[in-house]
Amino acid sequence: MLTALFGGTFDPIHYGHLRPALALAKEVGLNNISLLPNRIPAHKPQPEATAEQRLAMLKLAISDYSLFSIDTRELEPQLINQPSFTVDTLRAWRDQNGPQSGLAFIIGQDSLLNLPTWKEWQKLLDYCHLLICQRPGYPQTTDDLQSWINQHQTKDSQALHHYPNGYIYFANTPLESISATEIRLNIDNQQCCEKLLPSKVWHYIHEHGIYNSKKS
Repeated sequence: MLTALFGGTFDPIHYGHLRPALALAKEVGLNNISLLPNRIPAHKPQPEATAEQRLAMLKLAISDYSLFSIDTRELEPQLINQPSFTVDTLRAWRDQNGPQSGLAFIIGQDSLLNLPTWKEWQKLLDYCHLLICQRPGYPQTTDDLQSWINQHQTKDSQALHHYPNGYIYFANTPLESISATEIRLNIDNQQCCEKLLPSKVWHYIHEHGIYNSKKS
């Protein structure tokens, strides 16, 4: 069985995460996508919501979807002051599950373009397949990455199930122009974002006053 990890700060989780993931699961044939919240992302601003709040929002967001689970390994207390490096997480997963277990890691096109800035990025495929979701306004690749992609790309989704790691697959997922930054800004400006994220998450944010710098 092919396991898929979907990492991110999820600050907050929204339909721009969930809808492409649901479409990707259908296209590739995934039975489970495990959401992997970062405590300290290495390449993004630090989250505004606490790790506990983001985890609570994830649980609410996926409560109606059997596809999703949550992997909290990057939130472990011993990692509280350490940045989350994807290659270290994938290596730890592989050590636990063995060399023959199928593993995919889901990223957006924006993250793909930044891949050369990631720690040991060229070793990622030693541990997993990369599944690339479309993002509005981003090119598919860059000249620096193209030859590496050409070496590893497959257009056959079944190949992802037949090998434990090593392939890059560009998915035909829907383009969702929703960003967590936009949501946080809108909430801080007292604007409604109810259509951009699950209602349970929306109500949790309001109940706890998250992302509202103007709260008393």
